[in-house]
Amino acid sequence: MLRLNLLLLVTVMASAIFLVQTQYESRKLFTELDRAEAEARRLATDQLRLQVEKRAQATPQRIETLAREKLQMKPASPGISQYVKDGVASAGAVR
Repeated sequence: MLRLNLLLLVTVMASAIFLVQTQYESRKLFTELDRAEAEARRLATDQLRLQVEKRAQATPQRIETLAREKLQMKPASPGISQYVKDGVASAGAVR
């Protein structure tokens, strides 16, 4: 009977230690999941902010300003346009 009681005591202690270890792992995984979800929310917010900034950077007025200032481009006008005749198309039409 004493052996049976000791065996049962050891079994109860082992299962108690296993239960505590399992709860600890569960809490640890839950906090990791919570951190990952918070990081996902932060990244989603950053993505939306960057998309708004991208749209703001791609406005036609900003592109025109950059073209004028950095590339020193000018609007096309008939006075500065050069028209080139396609020699291949006109030679083919003569034949």
